[in-house]
Amino acid sequence: MNPSKSIAIVANSTWNIYNFRQNVIRKCIEEGFKVYVLAPIDAYIEYVENFPEVVHINLRTLDRDSTNPIKDMLLVEELRRKYRKIKPDLVVHYTHKPNIFGTIAARLAGVKSVSVVTGLGYSFINRGFINVVTEWLYRRTARYSSSMIFENEDDRNLFIEKQLVDEARAFAVKGCGVNTAYYHSEKKSAPDPPVFTFIGRLLKDKGILEFAAAARQFHEKAMPASFVVLGDFDPENPSTIDRDTLLEWISEDTVDYKGFVNDVRPFLEKSTCIVLPSYREGMPRIVLEAMAMGKPVITTKTAGCRETVEEGVNGYLAEARDVNDLIRAMEKFCALSPAQREAMGEKGRAMAAAIFSDTIIADDLFRIFCLSMT
Repeated sequence: MNPSKSIAIVANSTWNIYNFRQNVIRKCIEEGFKVYVLAPIDAYIEYVENFPEVVHINLRTLDRDSTNPIKDMLLVEELRRKYRKIKPDLVVHYTHKPNIFGTIAARLAGVKSVSVVTGLGYSFINRGFINVVTEWLYRRTARYSSSMIFENEDDRNLFIEKQLVDEARAFAVKGCGVNTAYYHSEKKSAPDPPVFTFIGRLLKDKGILEFAAAARQFHEKAMPASFVVLGDFDPENPSTIDRDTLLEWISEDTVDYKGFVNDVRPFLEKSTCIVLPSYREGMPRIVLEAMAMGKPVITTKTAGCRETVEEGVNGYLAEARDVNDLIRAMEKFCALSPAQREAMGEKGRAMAAAIFSDTIIADDLFRIFCLSMT
């Protein structure tokens, strides 16, 4: 290892690091960099067992859901002090708060930084005060980032069109990548009649309402299919559904709710098709995991999602927020033979390995990091 070179990776939770950034950490270590990780410590701190070389630094003032400007200024000061102490050659910020306030801190500390926009989320999907403030903050701070990296071309183009970032400093990669060795299945057959499965936080923006409405219509028409939901509430997110709505779906047998699980692979195995009717994504990780497991996908013709599906090849695309179009896609899938569904899953697996592999994405990101340090 060359101790004269170091990278600091910053995110809004250790959960984020554990689930999405281990490939980047591994790549940086392989290239001889000292790696610091800065994030609030939670149960997922166990990721450090995979990387004894990493120095994890707890962030005490980062509250991803707070809108208190005093807390945000305290975050800037905490990060500034830590950056001055560790003196990294580059700071890589993930998610909105680190992107905005971490960039200010890096500027004050005199270190170079990169912002990675992992998805635009509620603040961009829903027009309103938060949207206006978030755009204003990015417009004021993005100029201080050496580069901005986006997880799909649509988000990159949107930031350029809104003049939030210069085109020359804006890059797009294909999400955060998926471990195709971990998400892999030898099982070829899938349940028939189809099992449609939604996996994700129970947010309106994820399309959970459209999924449940489609399930209800299938049941009313006595069409042979079942509908499974995995995921948990996100009470701090304004888009989260209420518990009474979920209880109503369960009591009516609209969906089979499995709750939150740490390992989705057994449920992917038991599914025929994964459905994510999202309104917008960075790059939907669950869709990539499903593809890697050889499962066909139905998702939406929106940012991030549409980059994962080739219509009729590894799945189908529906209009976002359109229950009827979602049902149309599901009915097309139901009309396929088991052999056709299997072939669709195999093509998705090939796409995951060739385009969305976490090692490919880590290589792409590291190349941009190196450009940003020059």
